[in-house]
Formats: sequence, structure tokens, C-alpha cells
Amino acid sequence: MKIKVVENQERLDKYLANNTEHSRSTIMKMLDAGFIKVNGSQEKASYKVKLDDEIEILDGFKEESDIVPVAMDIDIIYEDDDIMVINKPSGLVVHPGSGNYDNTLVNGLMHYTNNLSDINGEERPGIVHRIDKDTSGLLLVAKNNKAHAILTEYFKNHENIRREYIALICGNFPHDSATIDAPIGRDPKDRKRMTVTADNSKEAITNMKVLKKYNGYTLVSCILKTGRTHQIRVHMNYIGYPIYNDPVYNTKKATEFGQFLHSYKMDFIHPITKKEMHFEAPLPEYFQNFIDSLDKDLQ
Repeated sequence: MKIKVVENQERLDKYLANNTEHSRSTIMKMLDAGFIKVNGSQEKASYKVKLDDEIEILDGFKEESDIVPVAMDIDIIYEDDDIMVINKPSGLVVHPGSGNYDNTLVNGLMHYTNNLSDINGEERPGIVHRIDKDTSGLLLVAKNNKAHAILTEYFKNHENIRREYIALICGNFPHDSATIDAPIGRDPKDRKRMTVTADNSKEAITNMKVLKKYNGYTLVSCILKTGRTHQIRVHMNYIGYPIYNDPVYNTKKATEFGQFLHSYKMDFIHPITKKEMHFEAPLPEYFQNFIDSLDKDLQ
């Protein structure tokens, strides 16, 4: 894997943690083991990257896992020998990172079963794709590498899988539907945020349909044609209708529940049996109760 630096004067370990799937602690271990080269040479974690530096991450790094299995209630919608479909609650991080190594979905999955794919390394067994900590709903897990590889191709090529989200956005959206086609990249002012930008961005397309209009809010369905980090949250904020209770992309004070965004439906071709699969997950109670209160206001 090669990365071309587009920013100046940031520590090498921090830059890679912000621009790869690896945690900062893993980056440090890879640097110490010589698996990361900058312009062909080994550098320390404190090296300040420069514009047009070429960083190469070599294959073959094996990290001893610090992740421990943790007993937790996992809402398993479906399971067979190859895959699992999970209904993730809001507030649960999908995989370890950023100092959280004990209370993630991966910890729970490792306690539940020893049959998880290892394509994504020690920190992400079984994890084919992610949804944000405070986004709830359907998530696919691979139990073996064959299923994982096929599902990864589905996501990469945007085929054989369809994901639909429900979101409550702030404001009265004036149309019945919309397509947001706006490229997304990291926000240069805040590396933890994503933003619509022409610089170092990737194509991002969200198809939105209005489900119901309330006083000051709109309930919408969002179907992803692409799957960028924070895509729906960024796109809703970009068009001026941020997701309600979003602590990152909405300026209003958020409750602990986080953004009202739920992965509601998932349709895909089973990676092994090739059967058509369809799953739905009801809105979380907190989300549903708020919607019910808005319905009462309309009466």
C-alpha cells in the first residue's frame, strides 16, 4: 500500500492513523518493526511528513492481539456457517482503536464465536464494513475469509448489496426526494471530521427520499450508492439539513444517544449460497419514542 502525502508538518504516526485503517498504536509497532518506509527509508514516528512524500506500508505485519473476548448481548438477526447479520445499538463501537480495546462489538464477537475471518487483521476479525459508534442498525460480519473476500468486492464495486438508512434531519426539506452527488474527503481543519471537498476526495452519492414531514424536522430514507466515512451525516449537513442530535456535524447540543441515523434495511446476494437475502431492523426505542412525540405534535 502506498500513500502520497498531501499535507505538511504532521507527525508520521498521526498522519497514518488519520489516513489508514490502522490505529496509532499499530502504526507505532509497524514503524518499529520496519514495515513502513518513507521515500524508501525507515523513519521514526516523530518524523514530520512533507508534501509529496511517498509512504509505503509493507505486507506481512503480524501483531499480537491485545483484544480480549468480552461477554455481551449481541442482537444477531441472522447467522449461518459463513455470515452473521448484527443489529448494532447506538453507542457501541464496532472495532477496537483509539484506546478502546475492551468494549467494542469485536470483543463481543470474539467471546461469542471463534469462527471469524481474519482478512482485516487482529483488531477487526469478521468486520467487512463499519457503521459509526452512534449509528445503529444492520451490520454484516464474515465468519470465514472466503465470504469476507466476496463481500468486500460487493462493497468495493457497489454491486450485489443495497443498504437503506432512516435519518431524522433538522428543518423542513422542501422536496420529496433528492440525490446528493458530492465528493467527500477529510476536513483539513479537523482530521476527525469529513467534508465535501474537491481536494483528496472520493466520489460520494446518496439517494434521499422523504418519508414524513414534521414541525421543524423531516424523516428521510437514504440509500447509499457509495460508502464513504460519515457519508450520510456529511451530505445532510452539506445541503443544510443536518441529522438531528449529531454531535459532530450539527451545532446543537447532542444527547448521549448521538445522531438519529439507523441502518434500517439490507439486501444482498449471499456470498456462498448466492441466495437473495433481505433484512430489516426496527428503530431503536429512543429514536422511535422521539418520532412518536413528533407525531403527537401533528395531531
